[in-house]
Amino acid sequence: MTLALLFPGQGTQHAEMLPWLADEPAAVPLLSRLADELGTGWRERLADPGWATDNRVAQTLITGISLAAWQALAPRLPLPGVIAGYSVGELPAFAAAGVFDAGTALDLAALRAVLMSASVQGRRTGLLAVTGLPAAACLAIAQPHGLFEAIRLKPDRVVLGGPEEGLGPAEAAFVAAGAQCTRLAVRVASHTPWVAGAVAPFAGHLAGLKFAPPQALLVCNRTGGTVRGEAALKAALAGQIDHAVPWDRCMDTLEERRVRCVLEVGPGATLSRLWNERATGVQARSVDEFRSAPAIAQWVAAELA
Repeated sequence: MTLALLFPGQGTQHAEMLPWLADEPAAVPLLSRLADELGTGWRERLADPGWATDNRVAQTLITGISLAAWQALAPRLPLPGVIAGYSVGELPAFAAAGVFDAGTALDLAALRAVLMSASVQGRRTGLLAVTGLPAAACLAIAQPHGLFEAIRLKPDRVVLGGPEEGLGPAEAAFVAAGAQCTRLAVRVASHTPWVAGAVAPFAGHLAGLKFAPPQALLVCNRTGGTVRGEAALKAALAGQIDHAVPWDRCMDTLEERRVRCVLEVGPGATLSRLWNERATGVQARSVDEFRSAPAIAQWVAAELA
């Protein structure tokens, strides 16, 4: 009767996300930390796309909100057996597994964002989701425009990253080839060679931290499989910054573990929708679909019964 947790990445933040957190005392320390870092009016400021998609704002906010939700839910839920985080979502995933604490996760989110932004040396980069073409065909169209595979979601659904001047022409070429495209609200070409300069300094910082053994199986973006040892966990967390994320393989690993319930812990419902499209017979839902922590706990208990 295994509970699996999924932690989303940036681009899912919105002004109305998880309003029930304000009623949860366990969430207050992290909400206070977010107010200190981003200002007390951060919900209202999310209406400004320029502010909301700033790399440091987005990565800090996603990490903090996801962990605030987990702090409220953890006493009400059974221990998770498997945990996976999507992109920056690996930081709250590692914290939920007990590898480091929530404060460390927030510090790492801010550092990761700053290093990634600096690594593109002032160039405007971003991400483009493409659906309806085989991955190999996508890459053949993408490469002349300086785009690389960033995330593989399905055999015919990928996210590509590259320079702003290449995203528009590439999108036009994809549409002409019959694909559907969505520009993501992410202002850096995450998980591509464009941000390779962020890896060494981030890895150097991780080297000075103590990682505890995870209390659940961690499915990592770098490999798509489970990772346990301290050195391997650090390498995975740093290495995913500039390497494509095989999210489809991550979900294969979850499915192989015969999980009984999948809960997305954070804003939006992107990851739970992707899981439900697999038609495994195991339902996934996001905490952002509920109005209270007790309602979430009740649903999880019913799924695991």
